[in-house]
Amino acid sequence: MIATIVNALAVIAGSLVGLLLHGRIKESFKTVVYVGAGITSLIIGIQMAMSASKIVFLALSLIIGGILGTWWRIEDGILSLGDALKRTFARGDNGKDFAFGFLNASVLFCVGAMALVGSFKAGAEGNYDLIFTKSVMDAFMSIVFTAAMGIGVAFSALSVLVYQGLLTLAAVWLKPLVSAELLKELTGVGGALVIMIGINLLGLAKLKTANFLPALLLIVLFVAGESLALSHHFFGF
Repeated sequence: MIATIVNALAVIAGSLVGLLLHGRIKESFKTVVYVGAGITSLIIGIQMAMSASKIVFLALSLIIGGILGTWWRIEDGILSLGDALKRTFARGDNGKDFAFGFLNASVLFCVGAMALVGSFKAGAEGNYDLIFTKSVMDAFMSIVFTAAMGIGVAFSALSVLVYQGLLTLAAVWLKPLVSAELLKELTGVGGALVIMIGINLLGLAKLKTANFLPALLLIVLFVAGESLALSHHFFGF
């Protein structure tokens, strides 16, 4: 858990630096910051998405996952959580920006392969290198995101703490089930979600990114199902 705690603290530290910029940026310059954050998100997302090789699985995961997430109103739930945190800890902040920052930063910091693999290495091997590297990257992105969206980004440290903490604790049992193939496809779907964040920041569309989070679970099921089917075919049962 040490590495995850460091990662969460790095997000908070970066957010505090970004908050200094957020308070000093003129309204006319905020668009520039949003564009910078949006382009950066697109670049990260495209790099991640390019790792996917099973495009049919990617498409099915996003479509079915988006339908399920919309049905379950996942984004509304996360935004409500962001609003509750804002009312409790940051009453002076803009409610919409707070929830938006909390949501986008939580997705960005949790959907990548570094979060998954790094947590497994930390929990099963005691190797913190990958999470420490991720912590540095997250700190810099926190500065950019907080400069654009405000203090809500800092509270995404809670998402990092819970998500990576649970993965780290469960690493011993989950690691044998995670293959290189699965990581590639999972990273691809995560990249698609980060691209959605970039599109939102650039104002190109209003996509409810969090409603597509079930796609991460569905891609795991699709890849695992294919592996099981191939093993049955290979062994003749």
